[in-house]
Amino acid sequence: MAKYPRVREQHIAVFGESGSGKTVLVSSFFGPTQERSYSNDLWDLIADDTGQGNRLYKFYVGMRDHAKTPSQTRFEASTYYFSVKIKEGDAAATKKRPFDALRLAWHDYPGEWFEESPSSPEEADLRVYAFRSLLRSDVALLLVDGQKLLDYQGEEERYLKSMLTNIKQGLLRLKDDLLIDGARLVEFPRIWILALSKADLFPDWDVYSFRDLVIERATEHLDALRMTLQEVVDTPEALSMGEDFLLLSSAKFQLAAASPDPIEIDVTQRVGLDLILPIASILPLERRVQWEERMEIPRAVLDKLADGADMLTAALLGGKLFGIDAMIAKVPRIGPAVGKAAIPALIAAAKLAGPKLREINETARTKQDYLAGTLSQFKLDLERGVSDKLLIRSSK
Repeated sequence: MAKYPRVREQHIAVFGESGSGKTVLVSSFFGPTQERSYSNDLWDLIADDTGQGNRLYKFYVGMRDHAKTPSQTRFEASTYYFSVKIKEGDAAATKKRPFDALRLAWHDYPGEWFEESPSSPEEADLRVYAFRSLLRSDVALLLVDGQKLLDYQGEEERYLKSMLTNIKQGLLRLKDDLLIDGARLVEFPRIWILALSKADLFPDWDVYSFRDLVIERATEHLDALRMTLQEVVDTPEALSMGEDFLLLSSAKFQLAAASPDPIEIDVTQRVGLDLILPIASILPLERRVQWEERMEIPRAVLDKLADGADMLTAALLGGKLFGIDAMIAKVPRIGPAVGKAAIPALIAAAKLAGPKLREINETARTKQDYLAGTLSQFKLDLERGVSDKLLIRSSK
């Protein structure tokens, strides 16, 4: 009988206005992993749809070899499916791991839909359908266009106000169609990260420079967007908005003096893209534990928040090797809420850091437990992102 890989699926939603760089971003996320020179000892990245993958790689090669950026995709909602194929290692470790691949569903929601009203009832229905498709995402990236920040230098609040208000108004237009019989959504992106796209335009900035600008110039509009998000989500306390920040750059673009078109694109000068997979797969687990430690979360919400956290925990900590499977087996699967005592294994996994995390990563690599090696490396990548001042993670 044929063996089919067991797959763990994660979703991430990417929002940004027209021209904010969403297509370039996903192309630069995927493209380098397909180059002949690319090497990863733990996993391989593939596009589940060959045609989709070929188009993204074509865009990447166009940037790399001809300084040509992809054409803007207007009014087009896309979902890209990628699989992180964990490499075969020790036979015993491979046999007992809870899954063999991580699938990332990358939802690209058209920025124009936040900027303009629907042109027809059919388009209005399409917007609702596209938004519903991304509700399984734990994380949403909200792109702040670095070029527009430069265009409005000294008056950045004008751009930030417009962008954040457009997102808020777009959500309000969708609200009645999303909330069936007025019931708030249990499944919804709960970690909203403000990400500076085209960060290469600000070579002297770190993520704190970006955060400080946004907070100084747009606090009221961040608060208004947060309140709108809270109006549509069940358990609104379990939602982060304006707390996490990220720097992203798909490449280093050298622009012509009198033209917006680049004359050279250095695709090796990427910033923050290596954090996408760790953010999508590990950050929800960490945030779930943070929230569980300070509030009671209804069972229905918990089951959707970092869905499959028990499998991630067992895989990260090596399952039976660390006795985690026994602890997970004691977690109650019923009841309206789960108390702090029910999540010792999740706490252990989420709070792994520093020397202990490096030890687990090194042990997993030595034992060729490449799933544990991958997940612990993702946590190390998040640590490095924070120390390199590319990422701010909420401590709430």
